[in-house]
Amino acid sequence: MKSMKLLHSLAGFLCSVCLMAILLITSIEAVAYWIPGYYEKEYTKYQVLDDLPEMAMDDLLAVTHEMMAYLRGNREDLHVFTTMGGEYREFFNAREIAHMEDVRGLFLGGLVIRRAAVLGILLALAFLIFTKAKLLEILPKAICLGMGGVFLIAGALGGIIATDFNKYFVIFHHIFFDNDLWILDPATDMLINIVPEPFFMDTAFRILGVFGGSVALIFGICLYLWRKSCKTTFTCGAK
Repeated sequence: MKSMKLLHSLAGFLCSVCLMAILLITSIEAVAYWIPGYYEKEYTKYQVLDDLPEMAMDDLLAVTHEMMAYLRGNREDLHVFTTMGGEYREFFNAREIAHMEDVRGLFLGGLVIRRAAVLGILLALAFLIFTKAKLLEILPKAICLGMGGVFLIAGALGGIIATDFNKYFVIFHHIFFDNDLWILDPATDMLINIVPEPFFMDTAFRILGVFGGSVALIFGICLYLWRKSCKTTFTCGAK
């Protein structure tokens, strides 16, 4: 009996961890792809067109659309042509294309992790249902505890990163990339001009906001269900 309760708790914890992974990756995807006008607002805010050869905003947004399609796996390569400085030319150079291939690997890897997390939840739920576990008692508690712990860790990391974004931005690249292709030159590389450091800061905090909001919403729902279960069974303290 005790071993089954432990297995039920582990299954609930797995659901919680997988759910957090899904919410984080979906928050990144939401900011990158789903917010209307986000890139245009950022480009205007940081006046990126001033640092590029003569180029129209519509053309820059078209390039951005193709770049995001590439990162998402909907485009085979990043050889994107546009009109700049009065000539029709390729926007990204060889170094930028090589770096974005690495970035694409991270994006696509995140989607694989999300699919694995969905599968993990389905398997955990199947086990709980098959063993006739009390889902409305186990899952809300597990999700609350798991989410609470992960969110506290994420909040602490966010606070640390906010103290010196550039420092941790560099550390991030050293962790996820095994080359120096991400070190771009504004004089020759268009990518660093259209997505300067403040753009990454805005994006990171927006992702944190979407992630935090979604976690808070689900945490609140699960906390309500957990407390309701406790009142119904009178076993909250015992469990």
